[in-house]
Amino acid sequence: MDNETLQKWVERVSLEAFGLPFRHRATFNERLRTTGGRYFTGTHHIEINPRQLAGFGLEETEKIIKHELCHYHLHLLGRGYRHRDRDFKLLLKQVGGARFCNALPGQERQRRSEPYRYALICRGCGLIYKRKRKIDPQKYTCGVCRGKLRIETLDIPNKS
Repeated sequence: MDNETLQKWVERVSLEAFGLPFRHRATFNERLRTTGGRYFTGTHHIEINPRQLAGFGLEETEKIIKHELCHYHLHLLGRGYRHRDRDFKLLLKQVGGARFCNALPGQERQRRSEPYRYALICRGCGLIYKRKRKIDPQKYTCGVCRGKLRIETLDIPNKS
């Protein structure tokens, strides 16, 4: 699908779901990584992640388009267009847009699953701070007693 087809699709969805015309540009953006689409408040343009279309199909992509059109129409009407706004949540539910897009393969957050590799131990009270990344203990103090910290490497069992 090309940008011209996407533009017509967004214009059609806007008229059918919102009863309002879409008068700006809608394009695909290959550089989008962690989001399905985005709306620009300055230019009122919409960008869609083409990997969402390739990975999850027309139905899921249309939900993303409806999500971005909620931002678009509410912003132009001067109403709450941000994710946290009540107007946005209500309109999104009415038109059947996606609150979140599906994670693409390989895009899942991996840092959460990594084991803790380091422990910062307070020399004053003995409190242990576990960390995944190595940091310089000289730059920090204990949050409880303001004592100095020392760093230790934790033994991580092999997954094999």
